[in-house]
Order: sequence, then C-alpha cells, then structure tokens
Amino acid sequence: MKHRFYLSAAAISLLLIAAIRARSARRPAYGGTLHVEIGAAVNSLDPSVAAGSVDEAEAKAEIDGLIYERRNSDGTFAGMSGSGPFHVSAWDAGKHVTLAANDDYPGGRPFIDSIEIQMGRSARDRMLDLEVGATDLAEIPAEQARQAVVGGVRISASRPDRLLAVVFLAGRPATQDQRLRQALSEAIDRSALVDFILQKEGMPTGGLLPQWSSGTTYLFSTAADAVASKALLAQIGGLHAFVLGYDSGDSFEQSVAERIAVDARAAGLTVTVQGSNAGLPDARLVRLSMPSPEPQRSLQSSLTALVPMAGLDTVQIPANASVEQIYAAERGVIDTYRVVPLVWYPHVFGLSTRVMDWRAPDPGESWPLADVWLNGPASDLSEKVQP
Repeated sequence: MKHRFYLSAAAISLLLIAAIRARSARRPAYGGTLHVEIGAAVNSLDPSVAAGSVDEAEAKAEIDGLIYERRNSDGTFAGMSGSGPFHVSAWDAGKHVTLAANDDYPGGRPFIDSIEIQMGRSARDRMLDLEVGATDLAEIPAEQARQAVVGGVRISASRPDRLLAVVFLAGRPATQDQRLRQALSEAIDRSALVDFILQKEGMPTGGLLPQWSSGTTYLFSTAADAVASKALLAQIGGLHAFVLGYDSGDSFEQSVAERIAVDARAAGLTVTVQGSNAGLPDARLVRLSMPSPEPQRSLQSSLTALVPMAGLDTVQIPANASVEQIYAAERGVIDTYRVVPLVWYPHVFGLSTRVMDWRAPDPGESWPLADVWLNGPASDLSEKVQP
C-alpha cells in the first residue's frame, strides 16, 4: 500500500513540475519585433489630415491608437505623437512604418520592443505570408476566414461590427419611388450573402445596429420575399431599372452587388452593377464600422454618415436615449428604404503561433499590441520577412 502511495505521489509531483514548467514557458516575456501587414497605404499619421479612403482611415486610426496616449470617445486622440505605448522610429509614407516601445509610457512599457508594419499588401499576399509564417499579424477579409483556417492560419475574429448596406443616393430620379426601393429590399436574400459570400462569417440584418449591441435588431425583417417584391413593382407599372455602384477595388463588394442583381432580376427588377471608377450610380454599397459598442453612439455615427448621402432629414439622438428612442430613430430611417442594411460581419485577424495574449478589439478600441508578447526566439521571422 505504501509503495503504491509513493508511486502516486511521485506521479503527481512529476505532473505538477511539468505544469509549472509549461506555465513558466508561457509567462509574458519582454523583447522581439512584431511583424504586421495591412492592405491600406497610410500617407499621414497626423490626425488632422483626412484619409483618402475608408480602409486608409481605419488603418490610420489603428496606428494612431498605438502612438497617442489614448483615444477619446469621439474618435480623436489625446496627447502628442509618441505619448502612447509606442513612438515612430522610421516612416516611409504609404509603404512602411516602424514603431518602438515607449519606455516612459504611463501605462507601462509594452512587452515587445518594436512593431514593423508593411503597408499596401494585397489580401492574397497577406494570406500567403500568414500561411508560411512570414508575418505575425494581418487583417484578412472576413469572406476568406474559412479558407485561412484550412491553410493552417490561426484566426481571431471580433464581434460582428461592420455593416454593409445599400444606400439610395439623393436626387436620383430612377429610385425616387419608395415602392421600388422596398421591392429591392424584399428581393435580396441576405442569408445567401452570409452563407455563400461571407462563408458564414457574419449575420443577415435589417437594422443599423447588430443584435449584440441594441438587442432589438430581430425586430427588423431579413427574410427574402420575391412575391411581395413583384407585387410592389406591379403597383408601379412599366419597366424598372437602376444602377448599383460598388468599390471597384473590393472583390467582396463586387460579389455582393452581383448577387443583389441576380435576386432583383428574379423579382422583375433590372439592376446594373458598376465599379466606383464609372459614372454616378443611383445607389451604392456602403461599409460602416461601429465606433463604439454603445448603441446610441454607434447609431448616431452611422446616421451622420448616411443622412446627407441618402437625402434624409437630420436625426439627433439624445446622449441618454432609451432603448425605445434608439429603436424609433433606427426604424424611422429603415422605413424610408433609402438605406437597406444587408449584413453585419466581423474584423478577422490572422496570427502567427508566437503571438500571445492577443484579443480582438471591440468597436472603438485600438489593436491591443501594448499587451501582446512573443513566445519564441526574437529571430523566428528575421529570415522569412520580406524587406
């Protein structure tokens, strides 16, 4: 009996020692360079200089969030450049930026010594570099997340915080009749957009806020109804056609626009799709990112962007608005059918195996790179990274 006890005790001791060693091996460590790739080309880090595109604006905000002390609730940044967890040590506009750890940062020195950010990398190049271990962190298109997993890439996704919607532009005669706009909304199979284009990385929506934020999105229908769409078009009479624009540099938007055209055709509505480098469309696809998880702030931000584009009356939501007031403001816009929400989808990140303590940021948060540390030799990527 004693012999068995001693064997059991020895086995337990060995397990405890192994567990302690494993935990020690994963204890946060200082040092190393984190390699990041982004698709946008950021031409200025000055917050007062406007970005040239939505993608550049988002990337610029992420970098600014690392070099300024903090991000204010209105999206501006407090402090001076270099007052954040990192400061700029090398800058090549639109191509590359190196950030070095700020030893005097009030929140504590970051674990990593520096961040190398390569700009203007295509989605394909970012995916390949993740697959072969040539980069540590890269945002990848949500519709390619499943493919990335198949390729062995480690994936991290935020909550669905990006909205894709059709916005009917103000003053366009072809879409002045509300019944035509409603007919398009009824014709679109939003579930198919999520299942086949986004590869299930998202959720269909009829509202301007995601369910996890407002709690009322389920009250907006997402069901496709070709019969109702045809009935609305029959009330108008005649032929029905308009032009839908999309970002010509975005394959996701192009796929969505083409799918919408197919759904519309089945209901008797002709939708011609064209890239942003063509003429002025009657409607266009618009992407919006939530600036905050708070429904009032997020909805107000979206309406500020959408109202002038769609020619709607200005909507001002009280800062302390109730759930009912927020829903009423949202419903008032949706019922005009000048804004037709389609899907909510997440930011998706690919990570190397050596990136530790990463957490996908919530809306309004910057990349949490001040808290990330690298598990492995600092030279792991030195021979793989492209200059």
